Formats: sequence, C-alpha cells, structure tokens
Amino acid sequence: MNPQANLIFIISLLLGTTITISSNHWIMAWTGLEINTLAILPLISKSHHPRAIEAATKYFLTQSAASALVLFSSMTNAWHTGQWDITQLTHPTSSLILTSAIAMKLGLVPFHFWFPEVLQGSPLTTGLLLSTIMKLPPIALLYMTSHSLNPTLLTTLAILSTALGGWMGLNQTQIRKVLAFSSISHLGWMAIIIIYNPKLTLLNFYLYAMMTATIFLTLNTIKVLKLSTLMTAWTKIPSLNAMLLLTLLSLAGLPPLTGFLPKWLIIQELTKQDMAPAATLISLLSLLGLFFYLRLAYCTTITLPPHTTNHMKQWRTNKSTSIMIAILTTMSVLLLPISPMILTIV
Repeated sequence: MNPQANLIFIISLLLGTTITISSNHWIMAWTGLEINTLAILPLISKSHHPRAIEAATKYFLTQSAASALVLFSSMTNAWHTGQWDITQLTHPTSSLILTSAIAMKLGLVPFHFWFPEVLQGSPLTTGLLLSTIMKLPPIALLYMTSHSLNPTLLTTLAILSTALGGWMGLNQTQIRKVLAFSSISHLGWMAIIIIYNPKLTLLNFYLYAMMTATIFLTLNTIKVLKLSTLMTAWTKIPSLNAMLLLTLLSLAGLPPLTGFLPKWLIIQELTKQDMAPAATLISLLSLLGLFFYLRLAYCTTITLPPHTTNHMKQWRTNKSTSIMIAILTTMSVLLLPISPMILTIV
C-alpha cells in the first residue's frame, strides 16, 4: 500500500478513537466509531486476497449494524429523557440496546462470529490494530455508561464469552484464530467487572493490549501464521521464541507473570461483591484458554521437529521494531512485582 495512504488511515484511526473517548455527546461518539470503521477497512483488504475482501465485508456489515444500534439506543434515551449526554443513559431499554451494540462491536458472545473470521483474513499488523486499538472506543463507552448497565446481562455475556472463547480455541491450527478466541475470552473478564469496578476493566484492557501487541509483533518478525510453521521457526531468532513462550504464559494468566495481575484483582473484586460462584466459574473456564496457550507455547519452544530446517538465523532485523518488542516483552513478563505502584496510578 502507498505509504501516504497508510499514514492517512492510521491518523484517521487515532482521530476516530480520540473523538469517541473524549466526547460527551452521543452523536460525536458515533462519529468517532464511524471514522474508525472506515479507516480500518482498507487496512484489512489491502492484500486483495478473496479472504481479505470477505473479512472486510463481514467487518463492515457487523460494525455498521452495531453503529446503527448505538444511534438507535441514544435516540431512544433522548426521546424519553431529553438527554444526549453519554453519562446520562438512564432509560432501561436504551441501556439494553447499547449493551447489545457494544457487545457486537467488541465481539462478545453471542455476537462473536465475525471476529475470528475477520482476524484470519487480515494481515498480522492489521490484526494487532483490530485486537487492541479498535477495542478501546467501545470499552470507553461501556466505561462511561457502566453505572446504568444491567449486571445480570453483562455477567451472562461475560461467562458465555469466557466459555466459548476457551472452548472454540482448543481445536484451532491457525494462530490468528487462536488469538481471536483468546481476545473473546479476555473480553469476558473485562465485561464481568465493568459495573463493579470500571477502572479494573481499563487496567485489564491495557495489560491485555500490551501482551497481545507483543505476540503479534513477534509473530510478524518471525513470519509465522500456523502452528506447523511455528514449530520450525525457533531457528530464526531463538531468543525471541523463548520470550514468546513467557508472553503466551503471561497472557494465559500464570503467576508470577504480568497477566496474573488483572485476573487476581478481578477475582478479588467479585468475591467482595458476593459473587464467589461467578468468580469460581470464570476462573475454571479460563483453564480452557490455558490449554491452548500451553499448546502454542509448546509448539514455540519445546517441540523439535524430526527433520532439519533450512532457515538461517536472521543477522539483520528491523531495529525500531526490535526495540519495541524488547520493551513490550519485558513489561508483559515482569510487571507483577510492581503491581502496588500500578494500582496507585490507576
């Protein structure tokens, strides 16, 4: 793609995200979401492969339906209360429609079907944007309206997302689909706590985005898309593969890595809210996700294929990307000891 066009799309993405996050009025928030959708479409379909075009079409249809529902929800609320302010969403029907719209935008169960397909049809760098920065505006809207959302509905969506995200990721051989189901599972953890402690949802999202960015950038560096190629890729950059193992385990939420922090805090908060059964259930369901992370980690470093590989070690890598991966990997693995400081910042 033309670098200038690429730059315009990236700036539009940042602009759309900023408009949605900083707006108080529903129409401005909706405008930001629309700018975001239109800016990511060329990035999904830039390879001109039929699968990429299909992914872009699916993404456009689901996101436009979700945007229409956001607009419908805000108009219903304005009709009944006379308020266009995002934080003043008080009408129960409006909050119900908004929850469905945001679930569709994020890819929460039962509106999750588009996400693995779109991620599978996108390049790794676009997949990174879809999994991280594109999730921020809908989560910001949930954060701003968290006081008026329905707890039972969100808890149900969250537990279903964690269950299906873990269960459907078990049998995948394409790494992008595994990461898509992993994203659905993590969104379940964010959705269950947003009513009780919205800041904890944001902390979970930031740490998830950091770990996912590390994994996508690493896979992009070693040029791996399938489990079978992951098995033979360790000879390219062995040290990077070793760090990929630790990042995957961190994303799974194993102590003493960074990914354990949000899970630990969410379980603690749910227990405080007398939701011990929900906390137990979501913890058990996250074991499904742990299985496929371990499978990926096993393929990354522990499997030695029976035949010799023809790969040469890379003696020249992109320096700026390497520095970014080094910083992100260190943070993805070693932030747990400074968790008290992180909590004071959040």
